[in-house]
Amino acid sequence: MSHTHVHELNPEATPFLPSITSLPTLPDAALISTLDLLFEPSPELHALALPTLRTISFSSYPDLISTLRDELLAIANAVAVSAADPSVPQPEKENIKRPLHAILGSHPRLGEPKKETLSAQSKKEQAHLNAAGDSEEVKEQLRGLNKEYEERFPGLRYVVWVNGRPRSEIMADMRRRIERGDLRAEEREGIKAMCDIAADRAAKLLKSAQEAVEHSSA
Repeated sequence: MSHTHVHELNPEATPFLPSITSLPTLPDAALISTLDLLFEPSPELHALALPTLRTISFSSYPDLISTLRDELLAIANAVAVSAADPSVPQPEKENIKRPLHAILGSHPRLGEPKKETLSAQSKKEQAHLNAAGDSEEVKEQLRGLNKEYEERFPGLRYVVWVNGRPRSEIMADMRRRIERGDLRAEEREGIKAMCDIAADRAAKLLKSAQEAVEHSSA
């Protein structure tokens, strides 16, 4: 499946989460669209998650997200084990690491000025980080932190559940993680943040759907 085709299947104009019990019976296009609403579009995540969505019956979206988090953490553990094992050839280490880093690297940079590169969900989540009133100096500091983070952890993007926190707090967290310099910790922290974001998106989408039903029946 081409990357372009994936985006054609996921229009931003009509965000919708299908019934959790219907997932095993839905076509791949619908499952990919669902994943892209919860996470950021990523062919590597699609490849990981589709078999899980086909074979497991979930009771809720938090249950689904928790299962995917555990799968991602298991991959992160395999990456850590292979990285520490001198008997594993470097090309094999890279092959084990590549899918995880591609998934974590699919998230947009915080404060990304090119709004068209953001998913509809990310635009909402980052709205206050892209405030027009911020000075150019503050914006430049954030751009610099993004660059420094990606140089410190090649292949990764800084991923955090913003959750309404001010830019200053987010930038302090970026600095802390850069100075910690622990790639394995970043992989795990990125997975946790990515799944926290997904759970928050699911809750908001389901709440909006419920409100729409209540409004239509009023």
